[in-house]
Amino acid sequence: MRKVLSIVLALCMMLALSVPSMAEGTCKIGMVTDVGGVNDNSFNQTSWEGLVALAAEDPSFEVNYLESKTDADYQTNINTFIDEGYDLIICVGYMLADATREAAEDNPDQLFAIIDDASIDLPNVACLMFAQEQASYLVGLVAGSVTTSKIVGYIQGMVSDSMNLFGIGFITGVLETCPEAKVLQYNANNFGDIAGGATAAKGMITNGADVIYHAAGGTGIGAMNTCKEEGIWGIGVDSDQAVVLGNDRIITSAMKRVDTASQDISKAVKAGTFTPGVHMYDLSNGGVDIAPTRDNIPEDVLALVEAAKAAIIAGEKTVPTTLDACPTFELAK
Repeated sequence: MRKVLSIVLALCMMLALSVPSMAEGTCKIGMVTDVGGVNDNSFNQTSWEGLVALAAEDPSFEVNYLESKTDADYQTNINTFIDEGYDLIICVGYMLADATREAAEDNPDQLFAIIDDASIDLPNVACLMFAQEQASYLVGLVAGSVTTSKIVGYIQGMVSDSMNLFGIGFITGVLETCPEAKVLQYNANNFGDIAGGATAAKGMITNGADVIYHAAGGTGIGAMNTCKEEGIWGIGVDSDQAVVLGNDRIITSAMKRVDTASQDISKAVKAGTFTPGVHMYDLSNGGVDIAPTRDNIPEDVLALVEAAKAAIIAGEKTVPTTLDACPTFELAK
């Protein structure tokens, strides 16, 4: 009996050594961009930088990305990572929702995360969501406070429930601090049209805008470059765009910590604690905020922003999330 037990124990030890746990082995994370590309100076780039930083901190993470040049690339890129045995596939942006859903249904053992979409209710998909209306509201307070012409601009990459949160928050903040302000709007219907963003910004400036906010990915780069050329204030999005674009005319940015979210879900996969469903990032957990670049914001305006931020976190103020709650304005179609 002792010999049998010894053999069994030896076999168990050999098996344990030959099958390393996820915590001991390599965790492969693949990221699929939307058409804005990995160098959009916005949420694709910030997501990727978060994964690169994670891999530098913990070499057991192997990270890679595939760029989508057109919508047709989404499914192909996802399938490439599935075929290569990646532990988690992060799809950046709601535009990948259909491709992510299809792939998740067809591959129930494959784990996915999608940024900015909460429509997928599957046991292998985590939806990384951000209260972007909160950060947009804060930069709206800044825009409404610093405008002298009382005309500001807003450029949106595309119309969707998720994207509309940027405009709802921003315009609410502008009108709260400058009720008589006029908000010029442009829906680019494109996240990668730098020239189109520049043209839209020039038109707004011609019509009197002295502050322009964008939520348009790569398209917004053209708008921010134009703000610098014309000497007016720009407001960036997703990352601290004053830093990443080297643009001293970006007074601040509405930040979304997609880098943190990408790191969090990757660590959860490695630890075996992945949970599907909505993971919300907001002001209360540091998931959104205005950017660290604040030197050009007047002290009284910054105090106003900090007070509003505290009120939101305390539950004393709620930023609207639907147009029905904003009867005084509409968004560009």
